[in-house]
Amino acid sequence: MDTGTLDTEKSEKRWRPLTSIQRRIAGVLVEKAKTTPDAYPLTLNALTNGCNQKSNRDPHMDLSAEDVERAVEELREMGALTEVQSGGRVAKYRHYLYEWLGVDKVELAVMAELLLRGEQTIGELRGHAARMEPIGDLNVLRPILDSLEAKQLIVMLTPPGRGQVITHNLYTAERLEELKKQYASGRPADELESTPAPRVRSGGGTSIRNRGTSAPIRQYRRSRASNARTRRTTACCRWRSTSVMSSPRAVGA
Repeated sequence: MDTGTLDTEKSEKRWRPLTSIQRRIAGVLVEKAKTTPDAYPLTLNALTNGCNQKSNRDPHMDLSAEDVERAVEELREMGALTEVQSGGRVAKYRHYLYEWLGVDKVELAVMAELLLRGEQTIGELRGHAARMEPIGDLNVLRPILDSLEAKQLIVMLTPPGRGQVITHNLYTAERLEELKKQYASGRPADELESTPAPRVRSGGGTSIRNRGTSAPIRQYRRSRASNARTRRTTACCRWRSTSVMSSPRAVGA
């Protein structure tokens, strides 16, 4: 079962940046512990299937059991998970992410969704994380995000307001900088969408499909473009109104 909370105030910072496969494994272990506790801890086969699952995942992955086993061992050495059955029985794995991240159960649900899907708007994140823990509305979510930001576990990619986009802070410094540049670039959404999605090979020769620009980035840039059009339309209307009022015909009237 998915049990265990701890005094996060007293816990030391233990987390560190993770690879894409390590992040996926961590997210899957939390998700399955919360949504299907009877099937948790997970065997290597179940964990691999969870990593390659098509729903609630971004990007989609096609990892081999060897890829997952190698990343599991790396996470075990970091203290983020453990093997709970061995010997003659099938090995199973459970996470130590409450302690490793220093979070409570609702904060862990939010982190799991960010690990599984990457950057999201706050509204999307609330809906996604609510399948693991009850998060009634954005007013409930915001204090949780404030706590995670204070622990340096999340990063705000866009300014506060409607459609604000956030992500986790378990990327490498280089990858996080790339994300920040993407959101600050201001390139048109359709220009980005026309770029072919690259394929990235994992160490075991299997593929990870990066589907190009993520939905939150596209939504954010569409919102920026829409706001710019609204400002131009408003300015044009004001100019026309001023021109009519100041014209000789209008003055003579």
